[in-house]
Amino acid sequence: MRKVALITGITGQDGAYLAEYLIKKGYTVHGIKRRSSMFNTERIDHLYQDPHIENRSLILHYGDLTDSLNLTRIIGETQPDEIYNLAAMSHVKVSFDTPEYTANADALGVLRILEAVRLLNLAHKTRIYQASTSELYGLVQEVPQKETTPFYPRSPYAVAKLYGYWITVNYREAYGMHASNGILFNHESPLRGETFVTRKVTRAVSRIALGMQNKVYMGNLSAKRDWGHAKDYVRAMYAILQQDEPSDYVIATGITTTIRDFIRMSFDEIGVGIEFQGEGVQETARLTGIDEKRFTHKVGNEYIETFRKRIGEEVVGVDPNYFRPSEVDLLIGDATKARTRLGWEPKYSLNALIEDMMYNDLKLMKKDFYLKKEGYTILNYFE
Repeated sequence: MRKVALITGITGQDGAYLAEYLIKKGYTVHGIKRRSSMFNTERIDHLYQDPHIENRSLILHYGDLTDSLNLTRIIGETQPDEIYNLAAMSHVKVSFDTPEYTANADALGVLRILEAVRLLNLAHKTRIYQASTSELYGLVQEVPQKETTPFYPRSPYAVAKLYGYWITVNYREAYGMHASNGILFNHESPLRGETFVTRKVTRAVSRIALGMQNKVYMGNLSAKRDWGHAKDYVRAMYAILQQDEPSDYVIATGITTTIRDFIRMSFDEIGVGIEFQGEGVQETARLTGIDEKRFTHKVGNEYIETFRKRIGEEVVGVDPNYFRPSEVDLLIGDATKARTRLGWEPKYSLNALIEDMMYNDLKLMKKDFYLKKEGYTILNYFE
């Protein structure tokens, strides 16, 4: 008998990588996606199977964390061995604009899943993974942050996730559920949403290199984050649910980098040098030079002449609108427990992550470049 996994948020970055990972392990994967008038399954289209095929590995259901009856029905029908709750309103800045919805989905959504499992008498069958976040630490009380570090959330998103964390612990202790939190620090990939800072950077650097964009505006360039690759982090999610006893784990690389340096490394990946000047909202970065051999290899010889003329121009600026009402300045995780108990180690370095993201975004932006050249209009809902 195949094991059955249910993934909420399957159309997101983590859901897509996790679904692929579990299918390769022989699971039948059920995924919950929100109803939309537009297709939003691009990340999992390569896993799609026609509904008429017997013994499919991937089955999708319409659902939402704000709908308890719907969640209960899906869990009852699928009888999952494992539930991975990855769905959330996950954009920290946007959570300040939509605090009520964020609380409903990210806090009460967790409760709805736990309560459904309890009411369906699946508490001793179904193992539950709750996607917690390094944003719980917020105004950090300890460096680096580990499982015992006190939480100090600094956004509606983080506060909602705090409830999700503790209600998971509560149901584990009250009802004997195998329910665990993965306190994942920032993890990125080519599948990251375009409005998240790392993907915003790699898309912008690609467009600047191709002559499609002049400048990118950022928020707090001095914010420090612990960045890893999402492919590494879904391996940790799976490992957490394979343990005999449930527990909570920090998943992190233990290396912190400023957004400023992430931008610099992204330009360097394609052989372009930049220099930052000024402070605060007056800070900018300008192009200082180009390694033509590396640029040719990474971007293409046909773009060099146009790009060479731009040396000295500003390509990065700061927009105060991108600052959060309450900032989180430093996040760096201590994953000793995960390394010791799970045997988990990240395979991707930050350089390898940036290389992967830049390669894929250059490929995507070149498609847009040639379509525009042929007279097509590119509709970009993220600009």
